Amino acid sequence: MLSTWAVVPTCLPLVHRRCHVCAADRFRASGKFRVNANHKVLDAWLLVLCTGCGDTAKLTIFERAHVRTVQPALLDRLHANDLTLVAELLQDAVLQRRNHVSLDWDGAWRLDTGGSAHLDLDVADVEVRFEARVPVRPVRLIADGFSLTRGEVERLIADGRVVSGIRLTGKVSGDFTFTLRR
Repeated sequence: MLSTWAVVPTCLPLVHRRCHVCAADRFRASGKFRVNANHKVLDAWLLVLCTGCGDTAKLTIFERAHVRTVQPALLDRLHANDLTLVAELLQDAVLQRRNHVSLDWDGAWRLDTGGSAHLDLDVADVEVRFEARVPVRPVRLIADGFSLTRGEVERLIADGRVVSGIRLTGKVSGDFTFTLRR
């Protein structure tokens, strides 16, 4: 029997970035955008707030873009401060590289195992689906899902009783499957 687990975001992740005012290294998304027009050229930023002092910083979405190159639907979402757009843009690798930031997902996700029926099985086939690109260690997911310690899961992997098509060490942020034999 194949169980499906979901890694579900519970809130927006924090942004790793150094504050120039208080030297804190975490910002939270304010949920607001700033769009500036200069003749036929547009700039757009996502506003983030320092968790230490509350100072505002801007993450560049685009700069000096000709008004015709920006999709009207995107511009409408920016003007409406669309929260789903905030979540999409925070996870955009290009935006992260351009602004020299990374995301801190600690405490911003949960594992939904769909119940406890899989706990009694001798052989459990599990499919893990990610609703957002949350980087998580598979060992942690397996430990949380089966109420085991990480050490126990690592021993099961070493013994060949947990197998997967992916490497179970390190972090993953994409869908995968694994089989646990007790």
